[in-house]
Amino acid sequence: MEKIFTVGERPLNGEVALSGRKNATLAILAAALVADSGQNVLSNVPQISDVRVMTEILAGLGVHARFAGKNTLIVDSTGMHSTRAPYELITKMRASFSVLGPILARFGTASVALPGGCDIGARPVDFHLKGLELMGAKIEVEHGFVEASAPNGLHGAKILFDRSSVGATTHLMAAAALAKGTTQILNAAAEPDVVTCAGFINAMGGKVRGAGTRSIEIEGVPSLRGAAFAVETDRIEAGTFAVAAAITGGDVYIRDAVEDHLAPVVLKLEEMGMFVSFDAGGMRVRTVGGRLKAVNIEASPHPGFPTDLQPIFAAALALADGTSVITETVYERRFKYVDELARMGADTKTNGNAAVIHGVERLSGAPTAGTDLRATAALVLAGLAAQGMSEISGVQYLDRGYEDFEAKLQSLGGNVWRAAQPSKEAGASSSDGGSAVPIAQKTSNIPLGS
Repeated sequence: MEKIFTVGERPLNGEVALSGRKNATLAILAAALVADSGQNVLSNVPQISDVRVMTEILAGLGVHARFAGKNTLIVDSTGMHSTRAPYELITKMRASFSVLGPILARFGTASVALPGGCDIGARPVDFHLKGLELMGAKIEVEHGFVEASAPNGLHGAKILFDRSSVGATTHLMAAAALAKGTTQILNAAAEPDVVTCAGFINAMGGKVRGAGTRSIEIEGVPSLRGAAFAVETDRIEAGTFAVAAAITGGDVYIRDAVEDHLAPVVLKLEEMGMFVSFDAGGMRVRTVGGRLKAVNIEASPHPGFPTDLQPIFAAALALADGTSVITETVYERRFKYVDELARMGADTKTNGNAAVIHGVERLSGAPTAGTDLRATAALVLAGLAAQGMSEISGVQYLDRGYEDFEAKLQSLGGNVWRAAQPSKEAGASSSDGGSAVPIAQKTSNIPLGS
């Protein structure tokens, strides 16, 4: 089994390019099912395992999806012939459940397995199902599958979420795009992924208004067609590389980072003592000097601090001067990484929905295990700052959301590679300050779909 190995205590410096946004891409691929004519030509699509799974799901439904070049994905759903999504793929990834509404809206029936994904706490599909029921669907759950029917088609409705949900918002927007009449989603999620998905639906001929606010209105249209659409860069990846600069005492320029998407992240980086600036090309994150400062973080829905970045920031705060408290309000099991950071010498403990982090002066390399996508990335960054060698298992989680992660870190000077076992050269460099070992890279051009 492959692991990620790091040899730490080297500042990361240089320039790195961001990939397309993971969660927006997955929402777009589900929404692409409502187009019954033409091709969707999607650019800046990240080649990650979650995209692989989603395109395999589309292929099982009769959709043709193929890469034309590394990051341009062509999706043709005109020949879609199946309304049953395969169990073995849906259960691998939660976002794949969002094919339910588009299939139902287009064909009047759908059968989709209950979802899986990273174990970071309960993320029930109740909001998805209740919204579809309000739009006229009959829902039954049998033997692990959601069986949905709407023989007369979906109709417009007023839907109020008890709490905002990005997945439910994008899912119901796509379904409502073909519904008769107007649908209003209240207490909708306002994340950039929602805005991007709405932009894609509108590019196909849909009529979505208010995306990015708490009230979204979707006027149904008779049909939608394929369109060309570019996926924006990933704000979570941008935050990850910003923290990589902070935790290693480096200076990193992050190309194509979008300032409007990163406001709470920038504020916390500056509180920690980092210099952050933007220009037309991207974002620079530079260490000013001395230890990072402790800060308090509350992860909450947009425009609050993104929950996906709280494990990443926790790794840096483990080395900060003082005590930090991270409060999680979105997922209840997002602190599994705390025990793994402790293996490296971090002084951390959890108290309900909060993690208390007493900063230490140095982390030490150790074997650790990533338990979800962002926790694994956090452990890699901690390893890049720690003294000596670290090995991080959980590569399968990392591959769900980061494209060429090790290659990008190495381009900044990081001593990081992927292998079944560490090399002798790596062991030597951990003690004598030798040069970085080459990455045992995975193939980045993954053939996806059919």
